[in-house]
Amino acid sequence: MRIVVMGVSGSGKSTVGRLLAQTLRMPFQDGDELHPPDNIARMAAGVPLTDADRQDWLAAIGKRLAAAGGRRDGVVVACSALKRAYRDQLRAVAPDLRLVYLQGPAPLLAERLAARRDHYMPASMLPSQLAALESPGSDEGAIAVDVAQSPEAIVQAVCRQLRKPTP
Repeated sequence: MRIVVMGVSGSGKSTVGRLLAQTLRMPFQDGDELHPPDNIARMAAGVPLTDADRQDWLAAIGKRLAAAGGRRDGVVVACSALKRAYRDQLRAVAPDLRLVYLQGPAPLLAERLAARRDHYMPASMLPSQLAALESPGSDEGAIAVDVAQSPEAIVQAVCRQLRKPTP
């Protein structure tokens, strides 16, 4: 099983992704670790990434997903996957990809970002992420979860949904 935990910054992708991977006994990959240094510098400076800026990053995530396809252990990857085109690119290398879409109201996300101290993404980037976000379509089979819940409750809900057949 290959899973991408997606959403804007502050939605809890890394926290939920790690816990989900632990629960499913799968490896975890934080997509933030795969960003090229130039992308990290842009984001840290408050400069939104362009589609072109994201291509090497998406390719690296695609490689990680593809590698997991050849093994039985699968992988859980935290990746914003903000646009349908990005998700399509990932599905091209992982056709069985399952999406977990973490969604929540902008004030809650902003509050979380303001409290975060250990990340290069400033809270000022949230509006550009929300503007770029294309919520998954019904044909993408995403498991949508409200981030106002605890990470444990989110993982329990996701695990229940993963047991159901994909649409």
